[in-house]
Parts: sequence; C-alpha cells; structure tokens
Amino acid sequence: MKLSARDLARMIDISAVRTPHGETEIREMVANAKEYRFIAVHVLPSWVSFLRELLAGEPDIMVGAPVGFPSGAHKTEIKVAEAKALIADGVQEMDMMLNVGKLRSGQLGFVQEDIRAVVAAAGPVPVKVIIEAPYLTEDEIRKACEMCITAKAAFIKTSTGWVPNGSTLEMVRFITTFVGSAIKVKAAGAIRDLDTVVRMRRMGVARFGINLKSAME
Repeated sequence: MKLSARDLARMIDISAVRTPHGETEIREMVANAKEYRFIAVHVLPSWVSFLRELLAGEPDIMVGAPVGFPSGAHKTEIKVAEAKALIADGVQEMDMMLNVGKLRSGQLGFVQEDIRAVVAAAGPVPVKVIIEAPYLTEDEIRKACEMCITAKAAFIKTSTGWVPNGSTLEMVRFITTFVGSAIKVKAAGAIRDLDTVVRMRRMGVARFGINLKSAME
C-alpha cells in the first residue's frame, strides 16, 4: 500500500484536547493543519468558536470537538445539550464518549439510548463514538460496536488516548474484523509511527486520531 504524505494527512484528525491546552497550542495546531492539510482539527468545547475563526477560508479542514469527554459519565441530557451547543458553534464532526461504567455494569439499555440521543441531536453532523476499548473485554467491545451500529453513528473510535496501552494492533484487528463494512473505524491512542498507521489502514481503519506532537514526528 503506497500512501503519500497528503493521503495520510487526509486520514488524520489532530487534536489539542488536554487540560492545559489553550490558545498557543491551538494556534500551533492550526498552523500545522494548514501546512500539511490534515482532514480535521479537534479542540475542547469552549474553544470551538476560536477554532472556527482560525480556520476561516479552509473548507477542507473540518472543525471537531468532543461530547461527554473524557469520562463519558455525563447524564444523557447534558451530552445532548453539549452536542447542540457544538453544532451552534460550528462543529462539522464530534467525538462522543461512551458511558463505559454503564456498559461494564451491564446497563446496555442506558448506553444504547445515550448514543442514540446524541446521534439524533447531531443530525447530519457525523458522530464518532469513543468506546475506550482498553478498558473493555472482547464481549463488551462487541456490544459497544453493535450499539454504535444500531444508533447509526458514523464511526467507532477505539480510545481517547488517555488510558494505558492505547490502541494495539490486536485490538484494532478485532474491531475491524467484527464490524466489517457496517461502520467506519477511527483508531486513536498510542499511535506513534508510520508503520502502525499503515498496518492499521490495511486492517480497514478509515481515520486516525493523533495529537499534534505525534503527528509532527
């Protein structure tokens, strides 16, 4: 598989969503997105309007932000309100954090409705559901994937990147094999080199979430 630098950039979301990230980091990220043409830039919700201003005149670089991040334990109505606020501020895609604790507690009805409600609130704006797979068993991963498909989410995202281990090749292979073509997969967390990106791409990964520092290395 031959991928040009441009091909890779059009599969990568770069982000500045850590607690200390502010104006300096976001400006640096946007400058790099413009130079290398990354497909999307993600910031924390309060920075979306600022990001939109910085990306004015760049229609091929999408504005993104998270919902219920990073724990996923927000009440559903809060996630819905956040999704609506992000749309009002101009996001073009959003990454919703699944309620991992409810899933691990077997409260599948709650989790399914949580995803469905956010997807419905987002309307035409694509929702990627972060399942935080490093915390889940294979059976829980299957259930999470099935619920994302049922709710008509646009993507399953493997991890926030905030947990130990991140997205291993074995984990990604398990997810892409299970979902097939039913839903797209975004891999994120501990993706640090080109070889990993290429191997995951061969497994069927459509998008990659990479922080600014790793994307530039």
